[in-house]
Amino acid sequence: MRRLMNAEQPVLAEHGLTMWGYVVLSALDDGPVRTQAALAKAIGADKTRIIGTLDTLQDDGLITREPDPKDRRVRLLGITDAGRAARRSAQSKIQAQEERLLGRLPAGDRGAFLRAARLLSEAEWP
Repeated sequence: MRRLMNAEQPVLAEHGLTMWGYVVLSALDDGPVRTQAALAKAIGADKTRIIGTLDTLQDDGLITREPDPKDRRVRLLGITDAGRAARRSAQSKIQAQEERLLGRLPAGDRGAFLRAARLLSEAEWP
């Protein structure tokens, strides 16, 4: 897993993204996450710790943050076309790298590895 994550770093850097930036873009691209609090919960991050990431993504034109007309204390998040393109391009290259690396495993081992990784990523941590 560590090797897979390390292999992602150059791809993310090529797209001007950090791992957290990529996670944020993925969450916004994949689902109906609309507020900073909902985003933090969806990605398992403290809402105060992602502010710097959100600032950078907004400054880079990859996301929008607008005040909620119903509650000015709340910021509504959106992914821009540029953010969507950056996320999807990075994702495509990351998946190609994963395919090359995991392609070294026999099919049964590969399936077992992916199932184990999925279960561990979904597990509740203390």
